Amino acid sequence: MSRFVLHTTETAHWHALVNEAEATAHCTLSKETESYLVFTLMRFTQRTTLGLYCLALAYLDGLSKLGMQRYESLREVGDQCLLLAGLFPEYAQRYSVPVSYFVRVGQSAYDELAVQDNLFGQLSQAFVNLMDVLQNMRELGEGRRCLDPLQAHELWFTTGSRHAYSILKEATQAVPATRLTHHIH
Repeated sequence: MSRFVLHTTETAHWHALVNEAEATAHCTLSKETESYLVFTLMRFTQRTTLGLYCLALAYLDGLSKLGMQRYESLREVGDQCLLLAGLFPEYAQRYSVPVSYFVRVGQSAYDELAVQDNLFGQLSQAFVNLMDVLQNMRELGEGRRCLDPLQAHELWFTTGSRHAYSILKEATQAVPATRLTHHIH
């Protein structure tokens, strides 16, 4: 039986979805990163598409800008990378890049903004957990895994994603033997 829950505001609705996905992911985001994720989801639902351009070039372009243009460009790159890695990892396969590409570029964009606002440093550090929450959110809606076992292995091996690890463990009925121990930035 499916649940039907009404929330009084769009913010309350997104907040409830994020909280449910956090519980499913066995992950607790800080209040700041959770709020940022909710408002990012709200902001991107107003659009009809995500910009599917070369995010690495957009990142480099953002680095070349100054002031508010730099801030907005890099925030846009970080947010798009987060949403693509979390909600639309199939785009990585379509463009022949690993999902960790979105993680690396997104973390780098947020790291650049951390100098201006510590929240972005928190977002960079929590990027993989935020991605895991979004992947769980998507799976709650679709009822199926959003990563295939090969994507899950690559993502777990390079980022330590707990969600990817659970998919890999489920698919292989085994515990993966090794993974990189450094964080990718």
